[in-house]
Amino acid sequence: MKKIDFKAVPKRDWIKFGAWAIALLLFATWVGSVWLFVIPTLLIFDNYITHIIPWRWWQSSSSKTLRSTMRLIEDIVVVLIAVQVLNIFFFQNFKIPSSSLEKTSLVGDHLFVSKLSFGPRLPMTPLAFPLVHNQFPWNGKKAYIDKPQLPYKRISGLGRLKRNELVVFNFPAGDTVPLKVTNPDYYTLCHLYGRDRIWSDPRTFGEVVARPVDMRDHYVKRCVGLPGDDLEVRHNALYINAKEVDTPPHAQLNYFVQTDGTMLSEDELYELGVARDDIALLDGLDQSYYPLYEQLGFTGDMTKGFGLIYHLPLTKSMRETLQKHSGVLHIEVEPDPGQSVFTTYPLSDLFDWTRDNYGPVHIPAKGETIPLTAENLALYERCIRNFEHHTVEKTTSGILIDGKPASSYTFEMDYYFMMGDNRHNSADSRAWGFVPEDHIVGKPLFVWLSLDKDRDLLHGKIRWRRFGTVLK
Repeated sequence: MKKIDFKAVPKRDWIKFGAWAIALLLFATWVGSVWLFVIPTLLIFDNYITHIIPWRWWQSSSSKTLRSTMRLIEDIVVVLIAVQVLNIFFFQNFKIPSSSLEKTSLVGDHLFVSKLSFGPRLPMTPLAFPLVHNQFPWNGKKAYIDKPQLPYKRISGLGRLKRNELVVFNFPAGDTVPLKVTNPDYYTLCHLYGRDRIWSDPRTFGEVVARPVDMRDHYVKRCVGLPGDDLEVRHNALYINAKEVDTPPHAQLNYFVQTDGTMLSEDELYELGVARDDIALLDGLDQSYYPLYEQLGFTGDMTKGFGLIYHLPLTKSMRETLQKHSGVLHIEVEPDPGQSVFTTYPLSDLFDWTRDNYGPVHIPAKGETIPLTAENLALYERCIRNFEHHTVEKTTSGILIDGKPASSYTFEMDYYFMMGDNRHNSADSRAWGFVPEDHIVGKPLFVWLSLDKDRDLLHGKIRWRRFGTVLK
């Protein structure tokens, strides 16, 4: 074995090793893993001090191509490791794909998300391709290996999740996914079409895959309900513990807008803040819509029609601005469509909740015990079965949890209730239920890039005014 002369080691190498050792000790103490200190420290000690492993064997090669290639590989590996560590423990980029948070965040916004805000979650699926989530973008193939699966662990962060904060989380109903139809979620599809149809029709629904918690799709919503809260939506107003809470200033609802026949141009609506995909124009002469127009109180009759009717999502300020338009006669909020259009959680005949009138519902808290009534089982069975991994059986003599008779259940995790600010165009907890604490990813801080899908590069594609926008 090679004899090591420690006295011959340059002082600067000892200083470099010492700095790395201290940093690793602090990091391992924070994460709570001795192996994150021991193994990297031994490798770094050898790199700087003992040189037993020929780390840069290629430097002595006579091949210039080999030396250049290996230097490039080394740089890429170092960068990948550094970025992966940053993504897991500190910060990560996310893109807003849908309009559920408009106008708080816009489609095409790229968000800088802090993992430190609520405490970083350690990877539960360790064997995954770096810098890719659940699929390779070029072929849609799975970018991770299912096993091993590590237990959920969250390390200390800067604080706890508070009410009304924006949150990035893994989609809780995304544990099972038909790859060709991802909206609505798998459970709603089974409710609408039957489980056998989903699994036997890959041409329509695609392959059905199961995903571990940290490989489920990312969503961003506003946390409106905390563990232990009682939540209710009454005529679009949100109540927490029987008290009405303030609506976020950028919150939107869908409205029907009646004009005197004046056409609202696309540019005019764009300046108002309405995206192209959100503009719908209804025929004021179509008699099939007349009962709706009369319900809304619009002026018109069976012979002359009702003018031009627009269907638009508007904030309070957008509505007030549009009301001043000389051609606008009436603006009325969209009536509650009921469950025929917006299917609500839980998918049970025991509840007649709708999008605009939901609850009251209790949000589970860790350590809280509930009786296993028929209503509670409908509400919380997915929490017990899918998130806390217990078997649930309904027998003629009662409920069995893990094969044992049970009249009550004690929750093992905290749960949260999420809603989008675009209240009428958001698939959120009203549609797919509670978000468990192990699904929480991080807190969006600000917008670092924003691209408008309705514009080209020379005409406003880059939303410069959005850069640096702090999300509240």
